[in-house]
Amino acid sequence: MWDIMKEVNKFLKKYFHWDMKELIQSLMGIILFALAVNIFIVPNSLYNGGVLGISQLIRSVLEQWFSFPFDVAGVIYFIINVPLFFLAYKMLSKTFFRRTLVCVFLQTVFLSAIPVLKVALIDDILTSVLIGGILAGVGNGMLLSAGGSGGGTDIVGLIISTRHNGFSVGRINAIINITIYCICGILYGIPIMIYSIIYAFIDSLIIDHTHKQNICSYVMIFTKEKPYAIRDFIREYLDRDITYWEAYGGYDYSKTYILYSAMSKYEMQRLERQLPEISPDAFMIKSEGIGINGNFRKKLAP
Repeated sequence: MWDIMKEVNKFLKKYFHWDMKELIQSLMGIILFALAVNIFIVPNSLYNGGVLGISQLIRSVLEQWFSFPFDVAGVIYFIINVPLFFLAYKMLSKTFFRRTLVCVFLQTVFLSAIPVLKVALIDDILTSVLIGGILAGVGNGMLLSAGGSGGGTDIVGLIISTRHNGFSVGRINAIINITIYCICGILYGIPIMIYSIIYAFIDSLIIDHTHKQNICSYVMIFTKEKPYAIRDFIREYLDRDITYWEAYGGYDYSKTYILYSAMSKYEMQRLERQLPEISPDAFMIKSEGIGINGNFRKKLAP
């Protein structure tokens, strides 16, 4: 059994740059999102934003003429994503393309397999919107933090946000979603539009708080030994540059080294896990959620 797990991990690392933990995290995020949509959103006749929202609109039109044994919105979603796969391949990375292909396929499976409730689980529509938005946002954030993507507007959001520091995936999704919901308001009425916008806002807010690659941070590391080993780890494994200098301790005037770097919260957590092994005497000061302008590269896709 252990040998099989090792082979699976080798395969994941070679073709997807994933480990088993990240794969499981992606799967859990997909399941959470599908549960949010099919249990809390669709039963209240509300719509998602982005490509899935378009797929749901097409499904609603098709259901006027055809009867389906399951919700076909997921299948339509996969078909619409096909041209976006090529966009991800060309403008993001081959690894991200492979991950997105797998994630969209799994999302299609769970959106189709989890039955849509005929009667809303909770009578109060606002409560359903709040719960659905939180679950969907956490699910999407988990997926993005593991380096995956549910496709659709996530791909567009990642492309734009990696090239413009002032944008985030959640913010771009919100802009696209509001445009779609205005169309829904014209077709299905103002209440549907308003509740769908509330759902989109909560979803986007939770995504930006869960998606750790999107949270900018800085770290200052103090060490008396192995400063170059720390520098090399940050450069080689996190693909970040670093500034460092020599200093003297105020208590015993011993020589120490200070290393400073800006990175994402996800990269900072990787550094925290490895630092005790690289330099046991080192300690770090960190700050999360900071604003960074200028030539700082966001790395939201592998």
